[in-house]
Amino acid sequence: MEHIVTVQDAVTAFADFMEPTAAELDAIEREMPVILADVDLLDAHIMTLDRVPSELDERRIRRARRRALAARVALVNRTAGASLSGGAA
Repeated sequence: MEHIVTVQDAVTAFADFMEPTAAELDAIEREMPVILADVDLLDAHIMTLDRVPSELDERRIRRARRRALAARVALVNRTAGASLSGGAA
């Protein structure tokens, strides 16, 4: 006979330090435009999974791809600008 035990203690035992730190939340906030642009690109691709993409679908995918790339470039530029602050002598 097997005993049925709860695993709640094992699951919630680590809850205190499993929360994201302020730095991690800030990083997520900085990356949010990239995340949202990637979601839009995935949505555009998902809409065409069960059919042949029309010209409108192809335009939607191209626009979403450009927005995703622009968001990534903006993030890299902000990150590079922040790491270079202080200037050279």
